Amino acid sequence: MSSNLILASGSRIRATLLENAGVKFSIKKSNVDEDSLKGSMRAQGMSPKSQAEYLAEMKSEKVSMSTPGLVLGADQMLSLENEGFDKPANKAEAFERLRHFSGKIHYLECAAVISQNGEAIWRYTSRPKLTMRDLSDSFIRHYLDQIGDAAFESVGAYQLEGLGVQLFSKIEGDYFAILGLPLLEILTFLRDRGDIPA
Repeated sequence: MSSNLILASGSRIRATLLENAGVKFSIKKSNVDEDSLKGSMRAQGMSPKSQAEYLAEMKSEKVSMSTPGLVLGADQMLSLENEGFDKPANKAEAFERLRHFSGKIHYLECAAVISQNGEAIWRYTSRPKLTMRDLSDSFIRHYLDQIGDAAFESVGAYQLEGLGVQLFSKIEGDYFAILGLPLLEILTFLRDRGDIPA
């Protein structure tokens, strides 16, 4: 029994989640031009959820067209008042982002798609709800100094598995989806197919 799974992502945390769950997989980046696609999708008025779903599918299908086996693509968009956010480009942008999110509720639109032979065969989207506590400017500066470049690795400028947990007063939804992968649903799909032990 082997899932023969290919992760169409260079995300360290997604690979770690699969590895820690005991799933055998290889990595093949999709090299999808996300910036160009996001610009086009925003111009068309697509919601952050739809953008995440489309990008996950594009990544999965692109790799699947040239690679045998099951290909997992994933994407995550942060949504606040139906506005989508990308990863901050620098410390100043991360500071302004956290200041903007302070005291508000935002959502993480976490989409995953598994394709085979160039066609999507499974899709799932999770939408965790996160309530950020009121943050002082001095705390935001301290936090960003502590995490350094990690602030630029996620759309919210935080990693919940680390110091980022201190930013929140309430979290609702799938913890793994917050980290970037709806892991339980992926494992259920692989188990139901007989690709991993049941």
